[in-house]
Amino acid sequence: MQTHGGDYKDLVVFLAAAGVMVPLVNRLKISPVLGFLAAGVVLGPDGLARFADRLPWLSYFTISDPGQLAQLSELGVAFLLFMIGLELSWERLRALRRLVFGLGLMQVAACTLVLAGLFMLLGQSLVSAAVLGMGLALSSTAVVMPVLAEGGRLKTSVGRSTFAVLLAQDLAVAPILITVSVMAALAQGGGTLDPAVLGRALFTLVPAAMGLGLLVLLGRVVLRPMFRSVARARKAAQGGELFVAASLLVVVGAGLAAQSVGLSMSIGALVAGVLLAETEFRREVEVSIEPFKGLLLGVFFVGVGLGLDLGAVAADPVLLFGLALAVTVVKTGVIFALARLWGMGARPALETALVLAPAGEFAFVVFATGMVEGIAPPALTSTVALSATLSIFSIPLLALLGQRLSRAKAPDRPTTPEGAAPPEQADGAVIVVGFGRVGRLIGELLKAHDQPFIALDTDAAAVAAGRRDGFDVFYGDAGRPEMLSHCGVQTTRALIVTMDAPGKVDEVVTAARALREDLILIARARDDQHAARLYALGVTDAVPETTEASLQLAENTLVDLGVPMGRVLVSIHEKREQFRKAFQAAMPAGGRSRTTRALRMSQINTAKLES
Repeated sequence: MQTHGGDYKDLVVFLAAAGVMVPLVNRLKISPVLGFLAAGVVLGPDGLARFADRLPWLSYFTISDPGQLAQLSELGVAFLLFMIGLELSWERLRALRRLVFGLGLMQVAACTLVLAGLFMLLGQSLVSAAVLGMGLALSSTAVVMPVLAEGGRLKTSVGRSTFAVLLAQDLAVAPILITVSVMAALAQGGGTLDPAVLGRALFTLVPAAMGLGLLVLLGRVVLRPMFRSVARARKAAQGGELFVAASLLVVVGAGLAAQSVGLSMSIGALVAGVLLAETEFRREVEVSIEPFKGLLLGVFFVGVGLGLDLGAVAADPVLLFGLALAVTVVKTGVIFALARLWGMGARPALETALVLAPAGEFAFVVFATGMVEGIAPPALTSTVALSATLSIFSIPLLALLGQRLSRAKAPDRPTTPEGAAPPEQADGAVIVVGFGRVGRLIGELLKAHDQPFIALDTDAAAVAAGRRDGFDVFYGDAGRPEMLSHCGVQTTRALIVTMDAPGKVDEVVTAARALREDLILIARARDDQHAARLYALGVTDAVPETTEASLQLAENTLVDLGVPMGRVLVSIHEKREQFRKAFQAAMPAGGRSRTTRALRMSQINTAKLES
């Protein structure tokens, strides 16, 4: 039995480092990826641990067993791909198929051939050069995607093309590993391959294909009913934690299922994300697992830093840095040429090539398989793997360089690569919070006037009914700022709050106004007192339902009783003027220059009266 928390010491050290590193890099305006990579180097065996013999207390501040964090880091990559899947759909994937199976697979094939050819020129055998070329042809999904997201580049042509290539690379991992096994059998057979060996290798693709198909089928059948059940429990104040648990179950379960049939864990998580993207629970799931994704990706980056052997780098820095630079330059040239061939402009193509040029985490898997099969020389493979690690460290810097080069001159004529996905329809759409009778009516009118919108509601039944009728409705709590952010509040044209619970309306208004000062914010109010409170919170317009109904009822009653229409309108106008003054007084000083709805209505009625 270990004491002093020995089993969890490395995890505690990582959490402490994250608590210090993240605020520090934010203050210094440094990429968090670089911060975690640096933390891995400092906390690893070649960092502070080098001095532990002389200063034993330093061992409490180092990560002594990187293997403890390996599974967590793999989960981080899976969570990243799951979140990417949530932003996709089958339609968008179909739109990307030409990029994935065209540009993506051509990148893997072309980079493999060029790099393998260079290693053969250096004296390596065909099979050894092929293993090294296939490993280095792959890029790092786990590092590239967060870096692009941090720079706001995911929804650009660069982001879509980069994602398509990375997806193709992930799909190619299993065939690459099978190819390594076949080449090993070929080498052992003296240049001849036993058909039985080839058959066994190819047969391993069958479970992968069947497993992927089964995963898609189960996902379509199980996911929506499961989350509806969780949503009902949550509405009954019983399911706050269940929603997080269900989200984690989907990510981990799909990843393990894919892994069991020979695919990568990240592919299973991506498929699960795409399946959930078609459901009304997409936004809520995004918010639920966002904290886990960031933390687990941090574990991955720290793990990459731990793998950097500073002693080996110091022993031969020219060779290692030179090899990393050569690989980066070669891949940049190949990917740039292919991106131009697929219709990208010069500067977007260059930016895409720069972020994809360094090696990726799957290179180590390919190299390890090659050494196990006995066809990759251990000494050279270790050197190449170390150079690959160095190149991964350069991704944030290369991404920054690519962005600056893209902005250095006037932008190219806008071009879209062939097969690129269309932009997100939700960008700039109106957000309707609450999709009961009032919200649905507003949605119908917005649709009738060709105004795009998305709706949010915490009632799973209302969400399901809205989606059956063709409305873009999602399950989610709009009172959470992170939910509004995921729904695009920064780019929306207006936000309409239709809920009949005054406290919840106040919560949504406060959250929305805190995120955007210039947002057109219209809210349903219970009465004039509630409307005044909403104006104080910063709404653009508030509609007090009891007040409006009372004025309408009074007007109809007085007219039906025989009171002259002119006198009735004067009375209604006077009442509206009272409300106008109350609302104006409640508004913040900075917002009093805007004409409120009550004032506009009084002006309209005055015009009617005068006419």
